[in-house]
Parts: sequence; C-alpha cells; structure tokens
Amino acid sequence: MRASRVVPRSMPSVPGTGGILFAARGAMRTGQAGIMIDTGTQFEIVGRIALAAVLGGMIGLEREYRGYPAGVRTMALVCMGSAIFADMSRLYGGDDRIAAGIVSGIGFLGAGLIFREGYSVKGVTTAATIWAAAAVGVALGIEAYVVAVFGALFAVILLELRVVTKNLRPAGRNGLGDPEDNAREPDEWRRREDD
Repeated sequence: MRASRVVPRSMPSVPGTGGILFAARGAMRTGQAGIMIDTGTQFEIVGRIALAAVLGGMIGLEREYRGYPAGVRTMALVCMGSAIFADMSRLYGGDDRIAAGIVSGIGFLGAGLIFREGYSVKGVTTAATIWAAAAVGVALGIEAYVVAVFGALFAVILLELRVVTKNLRPAGRNGLGDPEDNAREPDEWRRREDD
C-alpha cells in the first residue's frame, strides 16, 4: 500500500515526479526528506554571498585601517552570514522571523564589543558598524542590490566622517577635547575595587 502525500497549496507538485517533488519560488523541494535547490538558484545565492563578502569587506577595511577590533574578516563574515540566512529564509518561508533573528543575534554580538572605560564608552561605533554590515547582507539576501551597495557606501562614508567630527567637539575643561576622553575614575571607586 502506497502512503499518500499531503501537498500544501503553496507548493504545487512538479509534473512527472509522482507528487514526490514540489516547486516553490524557483527551487525544487522534496517531500519531508529534505530540500533540493536547483543549480541555477544555488549559483545565484553564491553570487549574492560573494557580493556580500566584498561589501562587508569594504566596510571592514575602514575599521581595519583605523585599528579597531572588528575588521575586514569580521564584517565580511557578518555580511555573508546575514545574506545566507536571508536567502535560506526566502526558500523556506518566514522571511520576517529570520530577519528578526538576525537583528537580535547581531545585537548580541555588538553588545560584546561595547566597554566602559572610566567615564567614556568605547566600541559603540564598531557595534553599530557590525549591525549595518548585517543589514547590507540581508538586503543582498532579498535581492535589493541597489539598497545593499548604497548602504555599504554610506556606511563607509559615515565612518570616514570621524576625521571631521573629531574636530567639531568642543574643548573640555582640560583643553584636550571631550572631558570624558581623558577622564579618570574617582578615587573612591578605585579604593572599593582594591578591597
């Protein structure tokens, strides 16, 4: 006795396969055993991943040049990973859930880069840059190429504005710029840590 297969309405059966294969969004799906994506779709995804690596690397190059912790490899990997997740979520369905997961996961990764030193906070721009690289990857994954390219370009331009914005800060009490940049912790805090 042959088991009957339930075919969801969103996945019509591929003719000539006896109802074993289902077509969805240009990809070939097998029953519950797994997924088979046609070669053309796979090469399109690989192209998007390569573009994500280039754009993420471009963003990371600026961070690497400035000597910040997350450089070319980190940004390229974050951008590529986001593009892969976005592409796979489109094939499996549930576009918004995967994108929300990417935002949360990258937020967690970025939070690990933020540190408090004295009165100042370091790493916020690097964390925001990782978040922007992930957004570029998601844009590539959903085939929004113009948005992704301009997003990466704007990210690099904004990061390069540091040279301009650094000179806009008013001189602090010590004449050396922002008072928090050269601040020391109060003596009472240091005494508590020594106890």
